[in-house]
Amino acid sequence: MGSGLKGWTALWVAVAAAAVVVVAEPQVPCYFIFGDSLVDNGNNNNIQSLARANYLPYGIDFPDGPTGRFSNGKTTVDVIAELLGFDDYIPPYASARGEQGARIDFTGQVNNYKNTVSQVVDILGDEDSAADYLRQCIYSIGVGSNDYLNNYFMPQYYSTSRRYTPEQYANVLIQQYTQQIRTLYNYGARKFALIGVGQIGCSPNALAQNSPDGRTCVQRINGANQIFNNKLRGLVDQFNSNSRDARFIYINAYGIFQDLIDRPSAFGFRVTNAGCCGVGRNNGQITCLPFQPSCQNRDEYLFWDAFHPTEAANIVVGRRSYSAQKASDAYPFDIRRLAQLQL
Repeated sequence: MGSGLKGWTALWVAVAAAAVVVVAEPQVPCYFIFGDSLVDNGNNNNIQSLARANYLPYGIDFPDGPTGRFSNGKTTVDVIAELLGFDDYIPPYASARGEQGARIDFTGQVNNYKNTVSQVVDILGDEDSAADYLRQCIYSIGVGSNDYLNNYFMPQYYSTSRRYTPEQYANVLIQQYTQQIRTLYNYGARKFALIGVGQIGCSPNALAQNSPDGRTCVQRINGANQIFNNKLRGLVDQFNSNSRDARFIYINAYGIFQDLIDRPSAFGFRVTNAGCCGVGRNNGQITCLPFQPSCQNRDEYLFWDAFHPTEAANIVVGRRSYSAQKASDAYPFDIRRLAQLQL
């Protein structure tokens, strides 16, 4: 998020474009995605960093091959975009070059969005027309994972865990989150899907470093994630009470992932504690190396690498985010219903 906290981040947008032959209209005119490496589709490709995924085996099951997605195939937002009716995969917001490359934090993504809004105004001719257009778009926001993974739980590099209790740290993040949401609202956003942090304590990286048996999830990490998620869900209530012309929902990625961990065989998973590719214990030390062989039974793995889910897991999370299978999947309702609202 902001304030110098580190993380892989990206902004990209799906926009319904006119065509000679239209097979089906998307349910919303555009879909804005704010997030980290879980949803990146290539914004990191040209930066001077190891935080890249534009090489095999990444993308081994994706139609376009390696694109910068941190998965063997689709991400959750790819799945949601398909379910919303968009008929093509969306290109990244921008390609960073050389020394200009950097991991874009949430503040930077919001600034990129402001630039996009100015372009929409130019295209549609005036601010009122742009506002009418943007109010029907979906704004998906999934940030916070890297504030824990690459900051709070890296005490050898960052002091945040010594300066803040988990409760205090969650408050800091929510305060920053709130400021950016208000900025998006001021620039036309009205339909928000706030995605909770997943179970970072169950990732192969966390298991490799902190789990004695390599299988038991790290509760001190997951507990901190739950504190943040509870506050994020409360933020949905706060904004819905105070913003009558907007609607906010919370996607319980943590709870959905809990189902996959508790009942893996029900979803076709056999391996839940190790990456399909990677290095070291649980394949959890680092991400996949260039052209490193991966497992063959990729659909049976919950995790693709040390940190990121497989396409098979992303499909489950994406589908349940769009259309809740359990009441706890989304609050107060799911993305499908959010798309249907006329604001």
